[in-house]
Amino acid sequence: MSSQVLIPNTESAILARILQADEQDLSLDAARYWLSVKIPASDQDRVDELSAKARAGSLTEAETQELDNYLHIDFLLPMESTLPPQ
Repeated sequence: MSSQVLIPNTESAILARILQADEQDLSLDAARYWLSVKIPASDQDRVDELSAKARAGSLTEAETQELDNYLHIDFLLPMESTLPPQ
């Protein structure tokens, strides 16, 4: 049996591998840009709404997929709700 860990081929996993493919360090400007990327307020509101429904156990199948899509993006670009307060 192989001990190799398989990484799923979700959109975010593929993009993460692409971004990590080059072993070069990010330039200061590029790092600042990626740190400045924020989810739009309307999307954050939707994540909050879906999360509340998930906690209540009332998500539809489509809403579950939608929340999963947001979570995939959060894997790459942490959303404001997951960041510690400043």
